[in-house]
Amino acid sequence: MARRFRRGDLVEVASVQEGFVGSYYEATVVTDLSKHGYFVQYRTLLKDDLSGPLREVASAAEVRPRPPPVPATEYQLHDVVDAFDNDGWWWGRITGRSGDGYTVFFETTGDEIFYHRSRLRTHQEWSNGTWCLAELIPID
Repeated sequence: MARRFRRGDLVEVASVQEGFVGSYYEATVVTDLSKHGYFVQYRTLLKDDLSGPLREVASAAEVRPRPPPVPATEYQLHDVVDAFDNDGWWWGRITGRSGDGYTVFFETTGDEIFYHRSRLRTHQEWSNGTWCLAELIPID
């Protein structure tokens, strides 16, 4: 049985919108809608009129708990990471390093962007109710 979240739980919601696939947004569960998913309030996304935090229904398949911190003082070439950008976490792969920052390539968008290490975290996958480090997928 899949994990159910309760009111007040801190979660991340996967985007399924075109151009945003591969990104997760921090949110709080407002209501468990049972088979209809969850009503969530985002931490960083705002309503179109900027009057407050965006609230919307997210399917259960799009919601996961926030990942636990994984201490990483540095990353290696090709490590899979999440970069905080455009109000959410986007997964990508380390392609370079300079000083306190790293260049990250995003397969979902084709973009390559430089980030300070403070905006990166080790990528983890939520699978069968547990967190695991991302599998290393060979680069063609």
